Amino acid sequence: MPTLTSFRGKWSIGALALLGGCAASTTRTLETGVAGVLVSPDQENQIGLQLKTDLDTKQGVAYLADPMTVEYVRGVANNVIQFGRKERPEVKWQVFVIDDSKTVNAFATPGGYLYVYRGLLETAQNEAELAAVMAHETGHVVARHAARSLVMAYGLDAMTSLAAGKNPGLAAQLTSTIAGKGLMLAHSRADETEADEFGARYASSAGYDPHAFPTFFQRLQKAEGSSPAVLTYLSDHPATGDRIVHINQFIQSQHLAGTNLGVEPYARMRARLRTLPPSPAKGPGRTGPPPGAPPTPPPGAAPPA
Repeated sequence: MPTLTSFRGKWSIGALALLGGCAASTTRTLETGVAGVLVSPDQENQIGLQLKTDLDTKQGVAYLADPMTVEYVRGVANNVIQFGRKERPEVKWQVFVIDDSKTVNAFATPGGYLYVYRGLLETAQNEAELAAVMAHETGHVVARHAARSLVMAYGLDAMTSLAAGKNPGLAAQLTSTIAGKGLMLAHSRADETEADEFGARYASSAGYDPHAFPTFFQRLQKAEGSSPAVLTYLSDHPATGDRIVHINQFIQSQHLAGTNLGVEPYARMRARLRTLPPSPAKGPGRTGPPPGAPPTPPPGAAPPA
C-alpha cells in the first residue's frame, strides 16, 4: 500500500481515509496524528510567522511598549506554557501583548505565537484568570488545532503536497487565505472544549485556582450587554452555560486543585496600566515593525527561528 512519509513517520493512505468513518473520539485522535504528519513544526512556525507579519504590516497591530507590564504578562504565561513545552518541546513559544484596550480577547497561531489584548488585561480581575486564558491558548497549540483545521478545510491532497514539499509556495497561499477568513480564530466547539481542559490542567499544575477560568466566563456573560469589548471574546470563545458546567465538572472529575489567585500582583499591574498612555489608533497598512513590538521571546523560550 502506498505510504506518506514525513520526518515524524509514516501514515498509510488507508489510515487517512478512516477520518470519515471513525467514531468522534477516534477521529479526533487520528486527525491530530495526521496533522502532525502533514504539517511539520517548521511549517507551523512558518505559518505563524507569516500571520504575525500580516498582523504587523496589514492590520496595523501595535504592541504594548511598557517593558514592566510585558515582562509580567510573559512571566504569568510562562507559568503555564512550561507544561505545554513538555508536551511539545519543539515549539518556540512567544507571547505578545497587543496594545488595544477596546478588545477583550486572546488567541494563538501555529508555531506557539500567543497574543493577549490590553483590553483583556484590564478586564481580568486576578492573575489566575490571565493564567487560565493563556493556558487555554497554549492548549490550542499543543493539540495542533490549527493544523487539524488546515487538514479538514483544505483536504488531504493539498496538505500532502505541502508535506512532500512539492509546492513550496503553498504555505504562503494558505496563510493568506487563513488571514482573510480568520480560520485560526474560528475553532470548533470540540476544539474549545479540549483547550478548556488543557487550560484547567495547566493552570492547576502551576498552582493557580482552576476555577478562575469559569469565573472569568461568568463575569463576561454578565457584562455582555453593557460592554461591546466583551463581545469580541465571547464571539471567539462562546461562554455557554454548558461550557461553564463542563469546565467545572472536568475540574472536579480530575481532582484539580490550586489556591493561588495572584490578586495583589495583578492589581499592581492593572494600576500601572492605568498610568500608561491610551492605546494608539489602529493604522492598517503601516510598514515595518509596529511601535513597541517585543524584541525577544518570553524567558525560557528559544529565540525565533
